[in-house]
Amino acid sequence: MALLSLATAAVLAGCASAEQSTPAASASPAGFQPVAQTDGSQITVWADSTRLPAVQQYQKSHPAVKMDIVTYDGSANGSTYLQTKVQLFDRTGNGWPDVVFGSPTDVTWASRPTGPSATAFAAPLDQNLVPKQTLDGFAKGSLEPCQANGHTYCMRNDIAQVVLWYNKALMDRFGYEVPTTWEQYEALGEKVAKEHPGYLVGSIGDTNSQESYFWSSKCPAFNLVGPDTLKVDLADANCTRMATLLDKLIAAKAVTTQGFFSQGFAKEGGGKVLMANGPSWYGQYLFNSAFKVPAGQIAAAAPLTWEGESDGATGNVGGGVWMVSSHSKNLKASTDLVTWLTTSDENQANAPTYPAYVPAAKAWLANPVNKEYFATDIGDVFQKAADLVWTGWSNTRFSDATAWSSVVLPALTEGKTLSETLPQWQTAIIDEAKSVGYTIAAK
Repeated sequence: MALLSLATAAVLAGCASAEQSTPAASASPAGFQPVAQTDGSQITVWADSTRLPAVQQYQKSHPAVKMDIVTYDGSANGSTYLQTKVQLFDRTGNGWPDVVFGSPTDVTWASRPTGPSATAFAAPLDQNLVPKQTLDGFAKGSLEPCQANGHTYCMRNDIAQVVLWYNKALMDRFGYEVPTTWEQYEALGEKVAKEHPGYLVGSIGDTNSQESYFWSSKCPAFNLVGPDTLKVDLADANCTRMATLLDKLIAAKAVTTQGFFSQGFAKEGGGKVLMANGPSWYGQYLFNSAFKVPAGQIAAAAPLTWEGESDGATGNVGGGVWMVSSHSKNLKASTDLVTWLTTSDENQANAPTYPAYVPAAKAWLANPVNKEYFATDIGDVFQKAADLVWTGWSNTRFSDATAWSSVVLPALTEGKTLSETLPQWQTAIIDEAKSVGYTIAAK
């Protein structure tokens, strides 16, 4: 489980509601004015341990670029290390790294003017740094966490679109068809509980389970309607329908309140997971690495839809970003590095998780390492889901996992239902939002 925890942290490093959208302000800031440039000067790069090999690969293949590589936590698990250090550098007037890997949450402060110079830490990449054609090549909506004030302040490294995972070998043995709607999923879950007790169609016990289920249901739990105005409405029908569905499956013991990544679950219940609504990295990191399900059994299906709705939607559970510092004295080298890290087939075809850049994602899918484990071709499913992530679950200055972990999960452990816990979850979100300066929109 220690290895599993490390793997999970690696996948989620830099993830805080990573597919979220941040509304652009009505007016754009004045044109970006770089500091005096010194082409050929050394650039300092901060990366997490998972992305470190990619940065080292770039350095090896670009020996003329002088680099000082620093490993840090990558803003994983809500860390504020980067923000704290940048605030220090703002006060002293030096020390800023040229390139950093971080989370979408970092963009919420890095895109705003800070320090005595009133300059945002992140450089607006769409202002003569990265061609529009390149920025347009990312999956639909995937750069929205990077956007503020009408500009793009980061490039998306990877995404974790939610799909329906299932054990094809077990489904075939039991004679079940893969559901395509949430209603079919609910019915099949209840059938599984009766015919094959002990087998599961999902879990809501992890710190990111709300992103797989409530985000996929287009629940307005974290919906920015203005740069500093947040709508939180867990009484919305899109929220209550998912809570009701899950409550039924929890009562039937087809969905567990124990987390897939909780202590002991892989050994005790990993082999009885029939289906799992979860991110694209579940295939390798959950079923393969954690549950040890043999190759050729696990498959992925398209995100579930609600009957009567033609527009599909799904959630996102992970994905980090790369930012270039506005203080960099070598923007050319810094931007070239970030572009290579996020868009090159050379790097992304071998990346641990699904690239946000569409052409690189195709190279990733073509890599035998990323497809030979599965029972069926995951390519079409992954590509379709990448464009279906709902952008109404917004990128905020606080993690969407805190209230879920501190309020909802303990309530479920006590035997309470999701439906009766929604008001407490809403209150916790609102309190946290207000504590970081958000105004709460009226319903």
